[in-house]
Amino acid sequence: MNVDFFDQISKAKEPYIIAELGSNHNGDMKLAKELIDAAKEAGADCVKFQSWTKDTIFSKKKYEENFFLADDYRDRNDYTLEEIVDAFSISENQLKEMSVYSRKIGIDCTSTPFSKKEVDFLADELDVPFIKIASMDLDNYPFLEHIARTGKPMVLSTGLSELHEIDKAVQTIESTGNKKLVILHCIASYPTEDENVNLNNIDMLKKLYPYPIGFSDHSLGFSISLASVAKGVCLIERHFTLDKQMFGWDHKVSVAPEELKIIVKESKRITKALGSYRIVCPEDETRKNEFRRSLVTTRTLKAGDKIGLEDIDAKRPGTGIPPGDIAYVKGRILKNDLGKDELIRWEDLI
Repeated sequence: MNVDFFDQISKAKEPYIIAELGSNHNGDMKLAKELIDAAKEAGADCVKFQSWTKDTIFSKKKYEENFFLADDYRDRNDYTLEEIVDAFSISENQLKEMSVYSRKIGIDCTSTPFSKKEVDFLADELDVPFIKIASMDLDNYPFLEHIARTGKPMVLSTGLSELHEIDKAVQTIESTGNKKLVILHCIASYPTEDENVNLNNIDMLKKLYPYPIGFSDHSLGFSISLASVAKGVCLIERHFTLDKQMFGWDHKVSVAPEELKIIVKESKRITKALGSYRIVCPEDETRKNEFRRSLVTTRTLKAGDKIGLEDIDAKRPGTGIPPGDIAYVKGRILKNDLGKDELIRWEDLI
């Protein structure tokens, strides 16, 4: 675990990559460890779970309706929503085991809490590097205040929200004195259609808030995640699975290990390629001279001849008088004889 998470995020050049495991472990801790291993192998910086129980995520009304969003992965005659939620939840002991395992193999581990009790467990018992707030809780201001008072860095998703709600959430967190905040541009629809991603919102958030801005990406594939790197995001969060066809909520909209590897590897490459805002010429002088042109003669000229515009052309290499100086050559008198297609030198001119 990195105890300086906020400092790391604030100063890092490359985006911090979170493999969002959520409930993709399907309640199976053997599968959870396989996911952690695969995320580590892919180069992710962190794995993240979701801390909820059947009592903290849904009300009685939802269980009576027995349906949640695109709940098309099950036959409702075989499993009830309440049974699935109970089976897919992760207990405190299991989460502690996953945290210890993650630390052992060298990858950060945290979770998204859905109740104050789960917040306290993450902060006090697991001492997580940061606490992630789901988009659904951005307007749950008492909950945000409780999390902020732990003093832990907070990563806040902004899906489902209007700007005034984001403002109030940020102000609520700041009112506690906690300024260790990372804000994530996020569209909560699964999967997000390209025309709804609105990556330009990243620029807007960077202008409005003095905090690191990241991206919680729910699009398909890896292209949009990589595009966000060019916007200067400090963090990328992606749902992660070993098998997109697996039974469960988020597997279909998750990235597989090979896709996560691409995001990790190529985000580093893109960051390096962004460079600086200062225009410099990275090529060495030899290459520069090979590509550029110099002024040359178009015909044989004798000493004493006056050089006209028709007597001058520009050809490679760029080791002579540059074409931009043609005004200082035209009309000059030659000191030396020059053959056709020869480079004109300053010393050839009177």
